[in-house]
Amino acid sequence: MNPYEEKLKKWMHEHNVPAEHIHFERSVHTVEEACREAGAQPDDFVKSICMVGSETVVAMVLGSDRASTERVAKALNIERPHVASPEEALEKTGYLVGGTPPFGYKAKFLIDPKIMLKDIVYAGGGSPTALIRIDPKEIQKFNNGIVVRVRK
Repeated sequence: MNPYEEKLKKWMHEHNVPAEHIHFERSVHTVEEACREAGAQPDDFVKSICMVGSETVVAMVLGSDRASTERVAKALNIERPHVASPEEALEKTGYLVGGTPPFGYKAKFLIDPKIMLKDIVYAGGGSPTALIRIDPKEIQKFNNGIVVRVRK
């Protein structure tokens, strides 16, 4: 199995995260691919967007939404961050873009309130071919996320 998926599964096991880790044979890197593979709708997915500035921030939005660097800056009262490049995201989170999980590394997490209205969501499973299926309340519990509007 992919080493990034193994790392996430180990972290989830050590922290007793009640989530299902699902590995796919095909990519789930984009929302469109994830919908096809998981048989779900765009708003069943949570995107974890890594941003870099004075600190590492992960803005979490539903699959059909886009994260706003301006809203992130206002929410944290910091200078406007930039969306991390794939290399920066790997360095800051320890995971590849397209598989970034919603927890398991050091960052400040901001969760858009629309996510919290869902009963179950899919989020990055550590690699571009994996997802986790989880209750959003559990995501917030394990990443200490701040619920604040970060979508455009």
